[in-house]
Amino acid sequence: MTQPQRPQLVTTRAALKETLQSLSPRSTVGLVMTMGALHAGHLSLVETAREKADYIVVSIFVNPTQFAPGEDFDAYPRQLERDLELLAEVGADLVFAPTPAEIYPHPARVTLDPGPTAKVLEGATRPSHFGGVLQIVHKVINLVHPKVAVFGQKDAQQLALIRQMVEDLDMPVEIVAAPIVREADGLAMSSRNAYLSEAERKLALCLSAALQAGAQAAEAGEGAGAILKAAETVIFEASAAVDSPATLKLDYIALVDGVTFQPVTQGPAVLAIAAKVGNTRLIDNYLVEVK
Repeated sequence: MTQPQRPQLVTTRAALKETLQSLSPRSTVGLVMTMGALHAGHLSLVETAREKADYIVVSIFVNPTQFAPGEDFDAYPRQLERDLELLAEVGADLVFAPTPAEIYPHPARVTLDPGPTAKVLEGATRPSHFGGVLQIVHKVINLVHPKVAVFGQKDAQQLALIRQMVEDLDMPVEIVAAPIVREADGLAMSSRNAYLSEAERKLALCLSAALQAGAQAAEAGEGAGAILKAAETVIFEASAAVDSPATLKLDYIALVDGVTFQPVTQGPAVLAIAAKVGNTRLIDNYLVEVK
């Protein structure tokens, strides 16, 4: 059996531009942005992009502007060779893996204000995070000029903010959401799962179990308060029942509008959760309907 062809690798803006300019004018470009340490969730984004475009660019860049001091920028897993092998299996065409100096040749002089949606939930805990996210997304979209860019539903607030940026700044790209990919036991796939010890990995299942309980309450026609209570009860009871040295510190469980991320009491909603398991911060969400 022949090995799948690895995607072309470029590390500079000039090489990226030259490669993209060599494409047929009829080519449609899809973009998937990652920080590497790829897993099946990332690969599903590439597969979704392939449904929308015929030439797929994947960026691999651990973006320093979205990490605050003391966060895990230096420790974030980097495994480019393995990532290239995985991307070959799903037919990615080009990987753009620049250095920080290539993307940020000088300190930023113009930045983006991500607005009110960035001030709650993840933004309340990580105040500078979304400004850094939008900065890199804006830059890479401007470098690649894709027809479509695919982002994961797991980062629901990030997805909402990217859509707002594209709409407000009249960026000519379609933003597509891809569903969350989960492990067999329900844990949302994340590159940060690699940080978890065996005991922490077991405790982390409380997050998806809590969301599932809240979603079941929503399906049963319960109101917003009952949905949140169902989720909170599960996470506190489950975390207390785990007999291990692992620790879980809940940041939030919230039922919010999928655009503004303000609390909602009726209609489509995002049931979102964030917690620190050991030293690893994890997020997850379910889409629900509040009746």
